[in-house]
Amino acid sequence: MTASVHPANPSIADAAAAVSPLQALLQGAAFASLEETGWIKITGDDRVRWLNGMTTNSIQQLQPGEGNYNLLLSAQGRIQGDAYAFSLPDSLLLETGRAHIPVLMELLDRFIIMDDVLLEDISAERRGLLCAGPVAATCLAALGIETAPGDALQLRTISWRNFEVTLVSAYSPLVPRFELWTDAAGVQALAEALSTAGVRHLDAADGSDALEQLRLLEGTPRYGVDIRERELPQETGLTRALHFAKGCYLGQEIVERIRSRGNVHRTFQAFLLRGELPAASAALESEGKAVGELTSIASVPLASGTVQLALGYIRREALDRGLTIHYSGGEATPVAFPFRDALRPG
Repeated sequence: MTASVHPANPSIADAAAAVSPLQALLQGAAFASLEETGWIKITGDDRVRWLNGMTTNSIQQLQPGEGNYNLLLSAQGRIQGDAYAFSLPDSLLLETGRAHIPVLMELLDRFIIMDDVLLEDISAERRGLLCAGPVAATCLAALGIETAPGDALQLRTISWRNFEVTLVSAYSPLVPRFELWTDAAGVQALAEALSTAGVRHLDAADGSDALEQLRLLEGTPRYGVDIRERELPQETGLTRALHFAKGCYLGQEIVERIRSRGNVHRTFQAFLLRGELPAASAALESEGKAVGELTSIASVPLASGTVQLALGYIRREALDRGLTIHYSGGEATPVAFPFRDALRPG
């Protein structure tokens, strides 16, 4: 998708173009296509009860327009996928990585026995834009799109210039994020309006790098990269996906057993790297022993200077003892995430 740009205020557009794609996300606002995101629609009278038995979070507590983050597990408690679930009056929607939908659909369909439940991949019917940054809500408001306050996941449908637009207030640990879903013509109109308002357009050439850098600054694990089928939920640190009072679901026994024991032996962690930039899957070592691995790595150009960040897993013992962590080519220092120093001006 390429937006036509006819800035009403050239100085605003020039200022947006002058900063790097990442700085546009961290200090202002930018928008990008959501072509890698897909949707599964779930209908049928048994949909709430059935999905509540498939996911780690509480589906039955969602009111229309509300959403939450979920993991889907095997009977052994290993993560098979993730999705944001949203409740509508007559259906449930799952938002997940588009490439993972076939496997996720197959997994879910396997557990529809005598249930009145229908799964439908509706990804082809929807086109989306992400608008993110500290002033994203203000920019959208200037276009007549009012966003909901607060951090709660919400989904609602609005009318904008004769287009029906689904507005999602998305998970945003570092900067506000909003998704706008409509048809192809509506997405084109939204892109042109945002560009005209001076919001930075992140095309395929620079958008993917900037959004990946933002993900590392947030410390958000990505399924298929940082989360593999061998991971257990508590190892990922994704407590926002877990509900411990919702009743039975697939894999619950393992999750509850880990909770009752109090911890896991390895945990998801962000690292500041000093040395050569390693390849993903680089091993972490301390005192001559393997203590973890790196799963995502990037050189991140901040206003204050470039930093090398990584996400990965490390044994809790190494963290608790404050050991020096090495990888081939340098040293990895555990840091808190989200990496809020990124929001400081240079």
